[in-house]
Amino acid sequence: MKIDIDKVIKELSDLPDYERQLMLQKVEGESNEYGLGRFDNMKHSETDFDTPIYDIPYTNSILKDLGMFRTRLLKMNPYQCYSYHVDLSKRVHIPLITHHHCFMVIDDEVHRYPADGSHYLVDTTKRHTAINASNDVVRIHIVGCVTY
Repeated sequence: MKIDIDKVIKELSDLPDYERQLMLQKVEGESNEYGLGRFDNMKHSETDFDTPIYDIPYTNSILKDLGMFRTRLLKMNPYQCYSYHVDLSKRVHIPLITHHHCFMVIDDEVHRYPADGSHYLVDTTKRHTAINASNDVVRIHIVGCVTY
């Protein structure tokens, strides 16, 4: 599937401003912020986060077609990184804005995911981190959990 990154970015431009993460899917009846951050304290499974929050038809159709749930819009500023950690499930990454100096380290191997309209299945059940080592590019990815 080739994703029209410009069309996704245009749809997302009307969403609320956010500092690091913005939920795109939620559990019916829960707040739009429920599901952000560490998943340890949640009372639902990741697959319960399947209700679109925003009227973004093209983006929502991609999430549905790729079988994504608990999907978030992630922003990482220059000179930032995440802790080295493992997740409960694999993730699909859809890079929207990135740079050659933005990368992930998975089991001590460096992986770069360009914003070229591709989506990437990332085995985040392995120890990993994301790093933005660029000087001036804010890295933005759509990231959602999957069961495959």
